[in-house]
Amino acid sequence: MPQQSSQTILDVVTWIQRHLDAGLSYRFACRVGMCGSCAMMVNGIPRWTCRTHVNKVMRDNSLTIEPLRNLPLIKDLACDMSEFFEKWTDSKGYFQGSTTRHDPVSTLSPNSPQRRVADAATECINCAICYASCDVVNWNRDYLGPAALNRAWSLQNDERDSASAERLSVVAGDAGCHQCHSQQGCATYCPNELNPTASIAGLKRMVAKAYVRGELGAGGKGRQGPESDA
Repeated sequence: MPQQSSQTILDVVTWIQRHLDAGLSYRFACRVGMCGSCAMMVNGIPRWTCRTHVNKVMRDNSLTIEPLRNLPLIKDLACDMSEFFEKWTDSKGYFQGSTTRHDPVSTLSPNSPQRRVADAATECINCAICYASCDVVNWNRDYLGPAALNRAWSLQNDERDSASAERLSVVAGDAGCHQCHSQQGCATYCPNELNPTASIAGLKRMVAKAYVRGELGAGGKGRQGPESDA
C-alpha cells in the first residue's frame, strides 16, 4: 500500500479493506482517539489503532495486527464485547441513587477527598484495552477485570450512590478485586492514562475494613465459576 506521512494502523486496515479484502471485518467510529472502538493488538500490544502511527511501531518493515486478546472472536479483527459489558453489570458498575426528582438536587464539593478519588477513575470509555492486557483475565475467565472494578471503585466513592454495601459484597467475591496480581498491565496500556490497579487496590482496602467491621460475611459474593453453579 502507498506509504504516507503520519499514517496510522487504522489507515492501513482501512486501505486493506477497501483495496484488497472487501470482506475484512473490524470496528472504528470517530477516527480521532475519542471512542476507543478501533482497539486491536498491534505487534502483541493492545492499542487504539487510530492513534498508533505506523512509523512508531513498525518492526523490520512488517506489522502484526490481531483482534483484542481475552475476548471471543466474531470475525477477523472484530471481537464480541458482550462478556466485557456483562462483567461491568456483574460488578454493579451503574449508579443507584436514593433520591427522586422531587428531592433537592444533590450538591457535591469538587475538592472533597471522595470526589477527587472518584474523578480519577471516571474517564474510562470501555475500549477494553485494559481487559485485553490483563493476564488474570486470560487465566481466570470469571475475573471481573480492571475496567469493571475501576468503575466499581469510582461508584464506591460517590457519596450519592446507595448500593455501596451490595457492590462491595460483589467485588469481595471469588471473581473480584483480590484476584488482581497488581502487574500494572492495565495502567501501562490505558490510552486515557487511568490506573485501574490503584482503583483495585482501593477496593481491597475497602473490603478488608468491611470484614474487620463485620459488614461482610466470609467469602462475599460475586460472579461464580462452573464448579460453584452445581
